Amino acid sequence: MLDEPPRHREVLLLALLAEGGLAALALGLGWLIGFPPWQSLHWDLQDILLGVAATLPLLLIFLLCLRWPVGPLAQIKAFAEEVIKPWFSPCMLFDLAAISLLAGFGEELLFRGVLQDALCRWLNPWLALAIASVLFGLLHLITPTYAVLAALMGGYLGWVYVRTGNLLVAIIAHALYDFFALTYFVKGRAGPG
Repeated sequence: MLDEPPRHREVLLLALLAEGGLAALALGLGWLIGFPPWQSLHWDLQDILLGVAATLPLLLIFLLCLRWPVGPLAQIKAFAEEVIKPWFSPCMLFDLAAISLLAGFGEELLFRGVLQDALCRWLNPWLALAIASVLFGLLHLITPTYAVLAALMGGYLGWVYVRTGNLLVAIIAHALYDFFALTYFVKGRAGPG
């Protein structure tokens, strides 16, 4: 448990720097290796709606894990209650939305728009998707189970990206999922049952 909860400005600054830093890394790395992720990002109403729809399976799994937090899932739920909730509690809904949007944007630009695309040039597309997903899971190494769940989520988002050809769909699904999960743990009821 944190001794002293962080202040609102510190939380926002750290979250925005971390997630914004991933976006900057993606843009720089993409430019350097010739895979600019913005080339796979297209603003299209149908794909925006697909992004919203692609969020639904993620939310269903999230709700199932909350409903039956057995074994390692209980550790993740406890981590959320003991660390995430106090850390982000000073944030307003708008703050959580901004953090979630930047997380979806930065992480998808890096892992799908740069790494997965670059690996596809040299490897089988499914192997490229798997490697990018494992790296995504390792970035989320809170517990081993959480890393596995994040890698599976990365695999799903990578598949969504391959299927639609538009990075925006994966960004929207990721950002909406993060917003829902953060809002649930920070502003909602995160206790037992």
